Amino acid sequence: MRLRKQQRLLLVVVILLLVGGAAALALTALRDNVAFFVTPSEIARGSVDAGRSFRLGGLVVDGSIERGQPPEISFAVTDTAHEVRVVYRGILPDLFREGQGVVAQGQLRDDGVFVASEVLAKHDENYMPKEVADALKAAGHWQNDDGREQP
Repeated sequence: MRLRKQQRLLLVVVILLLVGGAAALALTALRDNVAFFVTPSEIARGSVDAGRSFRLGGLVVDGSIERGQPPEISFAVTDTAHEVRVVYRGILPDLFREGQGVVAQGQLRDDGVFVASEVLAKHDENYMPKEVADALKAAGHWQNDDGREQP
């Protein structure tokens, strides 16, 4: 009788360890694949580690677009307080242009340049992280779909 109770207890402990190990592996995999959203001001404060994947959002700075050897392009992204230089190799979305909202996914190099692996562009909050839209509204740089500035 005592031996059966010990076997049952051992089985429960083994099952709990296996379930806990599987949960830890799943959470680790999710953490590595999650891309956090960051603003140029957060990069300027040094709160982002170089080499870590994240999403950068803001407005494309007027006059900052420079085309290199196709398909390379560089531009600056701002949250109206700070700017970050972005380098991208690929085809840009049709809505990409100066003064418009952009979200780029990639990594920050040691020299402070953001190397984008993907660039998404849209002019309204339907495609822009809430944090970027809120920052642009607060700075008075938000536009409605019809091009009128929104207070």
